[in-house]
Amino acid sequence: MSSDLLNLSAVDLLDLYRSRRASPVEVVRAVLQRIETVDPVLNAFCFLAPDEALSMAAASEARWLKGEPMGALDGVPVSIKDILLTKGWPTLRGSKTVDPAGPWTDDAPAVARMRESGAVFVGKNTTPEFGWKGVTDSPLTGVTRNPWDPAKTPGGSSGGGAAAVAACMVPLTLGTDGGGSIRIPCAFTGLFGLKPAFGRVPAWPLSPFGTVAHIGPMTRTVADSALLMNVISRPDLRDWFALPADGRDFRDGLDGGVRGWRVAYSPALGQARVDPEIAAIVARAVKRFADLGAEVEEVDPVLPNAEDVFRRHWFSGAAYLLRNFTPAQKALMDRGLVDVAELGSQITLMELLDAVQQRGALGIAMNRFHEKYDLLLTPSLPLPAFEAGREVADVMKEQRWTEWTPFSYPFNLTQQPAASVPCGLTAAGLPVGLQMVGPRYDDWRVLRAARAFEMAQPFPMPDVSTLA
Repeated sequence: MSSDLLNLSAVDLLDLYRSRRASPVEVVRAVLQRIETVDPVLNAFCFLAPDEALSMAAASEARWLKGEPMGALDGVPVSIKDILLTKGWPTLRGSKTVDPAGPWTDDAPAVARMRESGAVFVGKNTTPEFGWKGVTDSPLTGVTRNPWDPAKTPGGSSGGGAAAVAACMVPLTLGTDGGGSIRIPCAFTGLFGLKPAFGRVPAWPLSPFGTVAHIGPMTRTVADSALLMNVISRPDLRDWFALPADGRDFRDGLDGGVRGWRVAYSPALGQARVDPEIAAIVARAVKRFADLGAEVEEVDPVLPNAEDVFRRHWFSGAAYLLRNFTPAQKALMDRGLVDVAELGSQITLMELLDAVQQRGALGIAMNRFHEKYDLLLTPSLPLPAFEAGREVADVMKEQRWTEWTPFSYPFNLTQQPAASVPCGLTAAGLPVGLQMVGPRYDDWRVLRAARAFEMAQPFPMPDVSTLA
């Protein structure tokens, strides 16, 4: 029974708690056993609190027995990316330069909302140093691996959380996405992941990479992400960029389908080079939308200079992040992060301000694009998961992670909601992701489209028995 519980969604677990057919303590014990069994191979967790998790589960169980659950996530095991502050736990951000002694006195807004909703905190997930790149390894925690093939990367920077959810260690995790860091690992590990519209999920402190950074859910089902969005999108006064709370229940209309929607499909977003096998799998997935009643048109939105604009934002953010670190501290860091920060320090104020203006033009272009189209579909990534421990797939062709993520970072610049949903497997058995991009602020639309696709084309989970 315990292994069966691990395969269930958060929604299913809550139903079991409500009917007293399972208990939070039973589930958390199974979770801790799964972590003990498979995490030595995957390295998804950098911090575990088993005693605290069992104590939180026992408190939840008592509430359910009284018929008085604390909130929408009461008793559901969750993990948290080690970028987000968590009261009483170290948040080391994958870096040897952060003092584990803290003090650790605050929850980030999304973490606080989960705690208030009764979620059971299991531990923190690995991340590259300060979340700077699209794979997950760091000098502090080493290499994190993909449950589908441990020789491969799970992507990043939320790769630890993706590996944990894909291997059924937890049903829910919190990720961050500054250039694809939710969508990249979800595509590589066969999960659903949503980068909400900027400001939808309050953030504090603001990412050093600025207003390209979002916080969102990573789950095995769309319904679980909608459930988690209801919790983490609640207001927090510490984020002055946060959108006004509108009281929306993201589960409302989730099963409404896409019939009559105008859907744009861009196989290469104008210029990206896509692996032929990936392109074919995504093209077949797009046909599902026509089967579901949508009007699908192949078209490319015009997004000139997006990579250069993003690099100027991201690299200057890295320079800002490292501005006060000493040479001795930098010697402890990921060499790639130090190099990117050095490049960022060479960007002039006028060049950065020019990038801000170009970013605005990209946002306006996408606003106008969505006057005609309800949804944009693209591949999530142009390639399958590659060797773990490397920043790029091909060192002869690529220097930085931004060169193999052309579909993700443009929509951090435009601040639109975007998600990756699994849409197939390569011949080598590696997941492929379909990206769905909605009009700015229409998170509900992306969730609804993803749910329609998920119902039409269900996706399996990896066989973790091979990892033991």
